[in-house]
Amino acid sequence: MKNTTINKKEIVKFSKIAEDWWNPEGKFKPLHKFNPARIKYIKERTSKHYKILNQKTPFKNLNVLDIGCGGGLLSEPIAKLGAKVTGIDASDKNIKAAKIHSSKNNLNIDYYCCSPENFNSLKKFDLILNMEIVEHVEDVNFFIKQSSKFLKKNGLMFVATINRTLKSYLFAIVGAEYILRWLPIGTHEWNKFLTPDELIKLGKNNYLEMINLDGMIFNPIKDSWRVGKDNSVNYIIQFTKR
Repeated sequence: MKNTTINKKEIVKFSKIAEDWWNPEGKFKPLHKFNPARIKYIKERTSKHYKILNQKTPFKNLNVLDIGCGGGLLSEPIAKLGAKVTGIDASDKNIKAAKIHSSKNNLNIDYYCCSPENFNSLKKFDLILNMEIVEHVEDVNFFIKQSSKFLKKNGLMFVATINRTLKSYLFAIVGAEYILRWLPIGTHEWNKFLTPDELIKLGKNNYLEMINLDGMIFNPIKDSWRVGKDNSVNYIIQFTKR
């Protein structure tokens, strides 16, 4: 264990394109397309877990921690659903972009430039989001450990990432980066991807129990994402803390 989650090379990589976070046709275009499906998934699963009936503001009274929040692409819509959102990211440029955009939209989101091990908070959260972040950190076990300490007992943690399969290499790296140019070349390293079994084991090591495992599937004809059973490329795991 390296006692740090910060991969400096990854921070530099994303800091260079931080000004593009909110450009739907820019370097983060795939995340803009991905957002509706993952927000819908988080909303439905959280409402079911907490037995929430009000679907206009289902996250009202929930404290949410968005780890690796980037420019706030997920933090903002979650805040609009009623949550009290805190976003942290190890890139100062990402946090600045997030603060500027949330201010323009009159959203009260607390953003901090830090990693989980450097986040000084006594607050425990109802919901923690680790979305498309674990494949970019230095020590995944340490990252999950530090993240889970901020989660309330019986709280929810969603972790979305990319599976380590031949199919993911062909689709997420060769296809998305080199052929379709959806992402800058070098965005992902295949050997840093985690299989669902590996991630579930890391969760168990840190008092997290898996509730659901689902695939996130891209439909090239509809140019949209949906939840399904195929987790061979993108997937999302719902954990709860016991």
